[in-house]
Amino acid sequence: MRLRMSFLASLFGSGSSLVHLGWADMLIIVLYFLLVLGIGFYLMRFTRTGDDFFLAGRKMTAWIAGLAFISANLGSLELMGWAASAYQYGILATHWYWIGAIPAMLFLGLIMMPFYYISKTHSVPGYLKLRYGEGARMLSAVSFAFMTVLMSGVNMFAMALVMKVVLGWDINVSIWISSITVMVYVVLGGLLSAIFNEVLQFMLIWFGALLVPIIGLLEVGGWSGMVARIHQNMPAGDYTHLWSTLGHFKDNPMGIQWTGIVFGLGFIISFGYWTTDFLVVQRVLSARDLRSAKMAPIIGSAFKMMVPFIVILPGLIGLAVMPGLVGQDQAAATGAASYNEILPLMMARYLGPGLLGLGVTALIAGFMSGMAGNITAFAAVWTYDIYKPIHFALTKTEVEDKHYVAVGRWTTFIGVIASIGTAYLVQRSASIMDYVQALFSFFIAPLFGTVILGMLWKRATRAGGFWGLLAGTASSVGMWAWVRVDPRALRIIAGSADAKALAEDMYRALWSWLICVGVTVVVSYMTQPKPEAELVGLVRGCTDIPSDGDLPLVKRPIFWAGVVFAGFIVLQILFW
Repeated sequence: MRLRMSFLASLFGSGSSLVHLGWADMLIIVLYFLLVLGIGFYLMRFTRTGDDFFLAGRKMTAWIAGLAFISANLGSLELMGWAASAYQYGILATHWYWIGAIPAMLFLGLIMMPFYYISKTHSVPGYLKLRYGEGARMLSAVSFAFMTVLMSGVNMFAMALVMKVVLGWDINVSIWISSITVMVYVVLGGLLSAIFNEVLQFMLIWFGALLVPIIGLLEVGGWSGMVARIHQNMPAGDYTHLWSTLGHFKDNPMGIQWTGIVFGLGFIISFGYWTTDFLVVQRVLSARDLRSAKMAPIIGSAFKMMVPFIVILPGLIGLAVMPGLVGQDQAAATGAASYNEILPLMMARYLGPGLLGLGVTALIAGFMSGMAGNITAFAAVWTYDIYKPIHFALTKTEVEDKHYVAVGRWTTFIGVIASIGTAYLVQRSASIMDYVQALFSFFIAPLFGTVILGMLWKRATRAGGFWGLLAGTASSVGMWAWVRVDPRALRIIAGSADAKALAEDMYRALWSWLICVGVTVVVSYMTQPKPEAELVGLVRGCTDIPSDGDLPLVKRPIFWAGVVFAGFIVLQILFW
């Protein structure tokens, strides 16, 4: 036994670590890896067509699609990144789970999902092709593929931090083992395998991650005890109120005003991500019928409201019991502990043998869930929206569906390799979430403007959609570069020189959306729209959407959306 453990130590690295896994912890982790690989091998027999590989055959129930929908977003990026942001900004990080998610998820289910589902598109860029033409589709597909590779790299970096801080494992080994596992089960079973593993990972994340906030609250004396300690440790700012400190940029740790939260986050970034990011929309498109497709985001939104209890609370408890952590850039320069590491630090503090294995497995599951989500979305968009039109343009021939399944599998392999290369870019950001929100402002905010106009405005034209999307994306990247070159530009973009990184992202997203919409409207009025007959199934007012009126009240999506929204309002009041 000692010889085998010595061999493993030499393989994974013998750097300093906070804890050492016992045999029970290692057994839990090994069993998890075997289980996810087993699911991939088993589901390979059911993955024969393009719909099977890229959309899980469109056979998922509302509950499975809903859990996969939320799990694809609940990766190690969420667990690590938002725990770090809660340490950095306090309870304000919760906005990304409540106002920054719930209204948009309900809007997706009730308003936008019928158009995605009825059009039978394989992807969001696929919808843009039907609505605006090849130019808008190709532009969105290339930018989305680029973003998903970068986002997948974030998950790898988060996973590497866990293994480094908690176990002292070599970063490269931990990245490659986990990445290869994800690649194998996605190559084998496509989205079908990813969805079933995401449901499993959702359960593991909750069981493993819930232990830290429960034990942490017991140590600090409950919510009131935690708040008292935070005020004692951080007397210069208010880290425990959701809305009352947003009257001015200087009144809160995030350096943001309520307009940035409500309009930049609550409208532009939130609606852009949850309604147009194919990473999450792909899961809903796997639903077996329209009602299930509408219910899936609503079911996901109910669970989303509860996620801060396993993600935000550890960061807040860290402020109470472990003050003094610094940003990633400062940590790299000084060797101090980073607040990106707060979640594994809290796990090391609270979890003993067996429980630690479950907690580490939860983070591994989160990493795999987030990475698999990005990789399956990347494979679908690259295959159907980039490779397929280029292949047809060059050969002028259609090929069998199995050809695209093979391309999807190869694309998965290439996507994983490319993602490994991008993982090191994250180290240049002070916070993981600063990096992520910057990406969203580049690609998601303008895309939302193009999609929402396409669905709700019949007058939007082919040229308007393309030039609006291009102008919005270019302006967002341009504003980011402007602030990097001249920090004084922050006063113009965010309205205050006191704004911080996340605040800058919110306002940049708002401006890029307005530019996208403005250019789309102007160009559309200068060009000829499509006949209404060509907009059937794509635009509101030209499409007959099946009614839910014949269903009992408790089976109607709008009823459950109302229940979730009422819970959302109550939470805003409780934590005001």
